[in-house]
Amino acid sequence: MTVLETLGTLVYEPWVYVLIVLSVLLDVFLPVLPSGVLLVTATTAATAATAELAGPGGAQLPEVFALLLCAATASVLGDLAAFGLARYGGRRFASALARSRRLTTAQQRLGHVLVRGGGPLVLLARFAPAGRSVMSFAAAAARGRTRDFLPWSATAGLLWAGYSVALGYFGGRLFGVTWGGTALSLAALAGAGALAAFLLRRRPHPAVG
Repeated sequence: MTVLETLGTLVYEPWVYVLIVLSVLLDVFLPVLPSGVLLVTATTAATAATAELAGPGGAQLPEVFALLLCAATASVLGDLAAFGLARYGGRRFASALARSRRLTTAQQRLGHVLVRGGGPLVLLARFAPAGRSVMSFAAAAARGRTRDFLPWSATAGLLWAGYSVALGYFGGRLFGVTWGGTALSLAALAGAGALAAFLLRRRPHPAVG
């Protein structure tokens, strides 16, 4: 039995979902955590495993939907935790954010974008490497309101989780539990991140004043 096939049997264990939740929840603070990789790989294994159990009639996908729900929920909770920490964390945290040129630039964009109906920037940032962290911290540092931030964060988390789960699902259905199929799904995830980062870099700064 391969490592991926073993993972396919583990998707029925509760601790796998706990691992996914913790990874997605914490990668807003530690962007190096491979939350997307874990989600795509687990979904690929779950899809192949449930398809095999279901037989020719099709796959039964409660585990896949559970992965989607866990990832989307953890994404929103992590965003809110980062937003709240930056919003109410005091002067020391604000000073630390101000020392980051990347966060300062994002703050200048998001301070107007979130209020003026530019929430799609939040959706785009969710796919970019470390974009989720920049978006959450900078939106709070720009004194954004939770009620303005939350709907876009929830939509971004759902889109990101849906895209990642879809990659794992179709990879598992088309290629089964193979490293090649998983690698293709992960390449598509990385490609979406690279495209989002490129578009964010090209997006003009909103006019101030």
